[in-house]
Amino acid sequence: MRLIYLLLGLLFTCSVLAEEKKPEPEPLDPMYHGIHPMALVNKGSNIYAVNMSGYRTPHDLQIVYQIKNPDVAFLNLVKDAELVTIKPQAFNIQRLLRGEEITVTADIYMGHFDRGGNLFYANRTIEFTDKIYAREFKDLQESSQWQDYDYVDVKGNERIYIHKIQKAPSFSHLIHIDMTGACLQKFRTSKRVPKESELTYKFVNCGTLKPLYYEAEDFQEK
Repeated sequence: MRLIYLLLGLLFTCSVLAEEKKPEPEPLDPMYHGIHPMALVNKGSNIYAVNMSGYRTPHDLQIVYQIKNPDVAFLNLVKDAELVTIKPQAFNIQRLLRGEEITVTADIYMGHFDRGGNLFYANRTIEFTDKIYAREFKDLQESSQWQDYDYVDVKGNERIYIHKIQKAPSFSHLIHIDMTGACLQKFRTSKRVPKESELTYKFVNCGTLKPLYYEAEDFQEK
């Protein structure tokens, strides 16, 4: 009888160890190692980094990540400025696709880092803590007046709606909504690349709105 119990215990231990062993992640693609500029946005005390996407590798993806709020001064910078962007030192952005917690060093700009923005902090530590959203540019839809959105639940009734970038011409758009009503995820706009104000109006019946980010220039036909 003791031998049976011993064997059962051994089998149980092996089963637990097998479950605990996680598969090794796929190797990082070196093509995605580079400089990945991002915009910083906030809702309350939460700060999010939105990668400044493009159609070519290594920028052909959409990522929204929560970053650690380092101090009140930094939060106020993001809250009060019309646009805050960061230019990190080179890293592999596939680490964010995996949902890793990573720390990078970045220059912080008031305004667009590459369109006349002013350097505000140099070599500032940015801690990426939680993946909010990630999408790779595979099988993009043709550019259209029909706009399609994903959303993520943040907390309670709060959501962030994220426009699914199409083939050029298109745009990147994020809006935070404290939901009080139903919200469409797909709707038609007057142009393939509408103004941000038109997009905001499309969500006006959903709840309390806070526009977070809008960028169209990087997604036009070349």
